[in-house]
Amino acid sequence: MEVRTCKQCKRLFNYISGAPVCGACRDLLEKKFIEVKEYVRENPHEGINEVAKANEVSTNQIRRWIREERLAFSDESGVGLDCENCGKTIKTGRLCQACKDKLIGSANDLYKTSDSVVDKKHREAARMRFLEN
Repeated sequence: MEVRTCKQCKRLFNYISGAPVCGACRDLLEKKFIEVKEYVRENPHEGINEVAKANEVSTNQIRRWIREERLAFSDESGVGLDCENCGKTIKTGRLCQACKDKLIGSANDLYKTSDSVVDKKHREAARMRFLEN
């Protein structure tokens, strides 16, 4: 465990993992999240600025919840973030579905090719050789 200063209230606390905020501030932030989530459900056409003002939360915090895929806005709302890879407008997360699929496909291809190459090289090196008398 590590002792850190809370980013919100500046008190010392035992840091384990996650955001560098104390338990009390984390609980307060979670309550705010629930309020924002309910507000978005009741007002699906509101933008980020309106949601932030109505719930007394920063727009950066709302964007963080969207990036974490904890909060999503409807298609009718004007709220959208840019895909970190291609720049396409998305409603939640970091990547659009096309970029997610491409990333997963390239990772799978890399795994498959590396296994076959490694197996082939390993088999060649591990073959038993006999000395002729």
